[in-house]
Parts: sequence; C-alpha cells; structure tokens
Amino acid sequence: MPADSPTIFTPGTDDSDTTGRYVITFRDPDLVSSGISSLRRQAGVSRILEFSSDSESSEQIEALESSGNIVFPKLGVAVVESDNETITNINLLRDDDQSTILAVEPERYFYATSAGFIPYLEGYRDAVNSLLEKAKSLGEGSITEELIASPTYLDDAQSTWGLKATKVVNSRYSGRGIRVAVLDTGFDASHPDFVGRTITRRSFIPNETPDDQNGHGTHCIGTACGNKDVNGRRYGIAYSSQIFAGKVLANSGTGTTSGILAGIEWAINNSCAVISMSLGNTLATPSVAYEQVGLRALQNGSLIIAAAGNHGGNLPPNNTVGQPANSPSILAVAALDNQLRRAPFSAICGPSNGAKVDIAGPGVNVYSSVPVNKGRYAVYSGTSMATPHLSGIAALYAEAYRARGAQLWQLVVSRARNTGAPACHVGAGIAQAP
Repeated sequence: MPADSPTIFTPGTDDSDTTGRYVITFRDPDLVSSGISSLRRQAGVSRILEFSSDSESSEQIEALESSGNIVFPKLGVAVVESDNETITNINLLRDDDQSTILAVEPERYFYATSAGFIPYLEGYRDAVNSLLEKAKSLGEGSITEELIASPTYLDDAQSTWGLKATKVVNSRYSGRGIRVAVLDTGFDASHPDFVGRTITRRSFIPNETPDDQNGHGTHCIGTACGNKDVNGRRYGIAYSSQIFAGKVLANSGTGTTSGILAGIEWAINNSCAVISMSLGNTLATPSVAYEQVGLRALQNGSLIIAAAGNHGGNLPPNNTVGQPANSPSILAVAALDNQLRRAPFSAICGPSNGAKVDIAGPGVNVYSSVPVNKGRYAVYSGTSMATPHLSGIAALYAEAYRARGAQLWQLVVSRARNTGAPACHVGAGIAQAP
C-alpha cells in the first residue's frame, strides 16, 4: 500500500501567517550581549532566555514556540514578545545610528514544501494526457517525436531516476565523515534501512518527540542520507554521512522562525557542513534575519540549502522564490521532472535581491523512505524533494574536496549541468555529483 501523503499547508502572505512575535537581528553576533541590555533598559523587553544546543528544558522549548523571549547567540538573532508600546521602543532603538539592531521583522510561519503523494501510474497518466492536449492544440497529424519521446530518466531495480540524472550512481563518494542536518518534521529512527547509522535527533517543537508522524522529514532524510531499500534499489545519496535530524516542523507540517533558528544554531554548533531545509513560505520579500543567518552559517562552515517553493504555478508576481530560500546567502533549489524540465509548481526568480533560483534537482515522482507505519517507502513531489538531492550531493563534495561554507557552495553550483532552461527557472542547472 502507498504511504499516506504528508500533511501540507497552503500558506498565505498576510498577517495570518505571522505569530505576533518579532525577530530582532543584531548587526553582529558579538554585539548580542550589549543588544540584549539595550532591549531591556531602553525598550522594556523582559527576560530573554539564551538558547543552548545542549539544553532540552521545557522553558526553552516553550520559548521557541509561542511564549517568552529567546536569543540565538551564534546567529545573533532574537525572537521576542512585544506589545505596541514595546515594539515602538524597539524600532526607535533600531533607528539610532549607534544601535546594535540591524532589523526588526514579524515572526512568521513556515511550511513543508512538498506537493504531496503522486503515484507512478497517476503521474504517467497525467503526462500522457498532457501530450494529447498538446497534440490537439497543434492539429491532426502534428504529434512530433518530441511529444512521444520516452522520459529521459527512469527508476529501475538499481536506483531512482534522480540518482541517475545527478550522476550520483557513478560517484565514488558517500559522504563519509560529513555531518548533514535535515531540519524538517523529524525522523523515524526505527526504519530498517538506517540500522547502524550515526543518527542524532532533536525536537524543537513543544510536546512532540523527534519521531516523524508526518512522513516529510523521513522522506527528505532518505534522499539526502539514505542508501538502498529492502529490494536493493538505491534511493539515497550520502549513505555514509552522519545524520542530524532536527524537528523544526510539527507533525502538522508547520513551524515558526524561532524553531527553525534553533535548528540552525544546533546544526552549526554540531559542525554540520550541510543544513537542508525543505520548508518555506510564499513571501517574495527576503528576510533580513535569514540573510544574516545564512551568512553567519557560511562563516561557521555550514551551507544552508532550502526549497525554492511550490507556488510556481501561481500568477505573477506570486510565483517567485519564497522565504528563506530567497535570501542571497541561502542556496535556493528548484524542482525538475525526469526529462529535466522545470516542474510546473517550482517557484521562479523574483525582482528582490536574492530572490533567484541558484540550482535545480530531481523533484517529481521521487521515491524515498517514509516512517514504517506509513509504508516504509513512498513517491512524493515538490521542491522539498529536490532540496535533499542537493544536500546529499553537497555532502559528497564536502567529502571529496574537504570544502566548507562558501567554497562548498561554489563547487556545487559550478559543477551543475546546464539543461538549456532559463536561469530564472533552474539556476545553474541540475546538480551533478563529484
């Protein structure tokens, strides 16, 4: 039986997608202490808890979700509760030329960027129907070789089509010694395909364990870090990597900035070379906080890779890369089908600085692991599925060249294969393994 589809939300871009708290970005992580002092003394902000990667206290978890104030010292970002008077004082403090505060933004919700479950036969049927419609539009006798051509890449008993298209199956690297963090809905550590692997799990969601009750997280981890299924078909890339599964999205598939920041700081503190985030919203305007977080991650040797978004089918201008992938310092990933065409749902570049697609990966009909109670394996589509392809490949480059941060970014993008599609749609093209 096929797995249940992961729970997917359709986000908006209005105030309903804000939590009521505010994200404060300091100009430099070294200024956090003085910045916190200013917030208390001049803006009236009450006690601010300092996030610790080693702590799993209930107070810290609650502060990540909905109540209280918390600061992430390595990232130089805080999330605080604020009434109208307090936020006015914070903005006045920010406007001071000597202020330690760079930006103040609403805290927002983020969502798993998967287009859900698409069975093979259903996908094949839709493709055939699409070809017939094209033929009708061209007129009788106009069915060309291009229209009836077989898909370029196919799953077979040896591997998934995505591993062929990205040349992972030809790589001698496996991510050995590389730490990969996947920040998502958690992970089913009981999955038999991951027996013997080094796996560190952590939940940043109140009242939820690191277990994946959604399916999205286990699917993404399977692609990035898995290996073979029970029948020997390979579906994963960095099969010798060390897995860090951070639960930053609830079982419902939704999360907030604070939980995501906690996951990023946790991953950086654990020296993860790659941080994979198959999550986002549809807001076209980049976030100052995520841009600074992306830069600070690179400076600490961690490359953040994020999904471009599944709203590419919307009418312009609501079809462009959303947060956090539209930050210039975060690698934005588009989704391709097995003929290396942009998936119709995959978001494209926008007018804002950084709101562009950097690279693309397989994202349609992707076979990977899901929790055992959801069937062990499933086929999903989305920029969520393209992102872990990039993350696994980045781990291979990190192993092959001992590259980190900006150097790792440059290697991954410079070795991409040009598909002939506009860069606005697929960036440098489809990622290729070393």
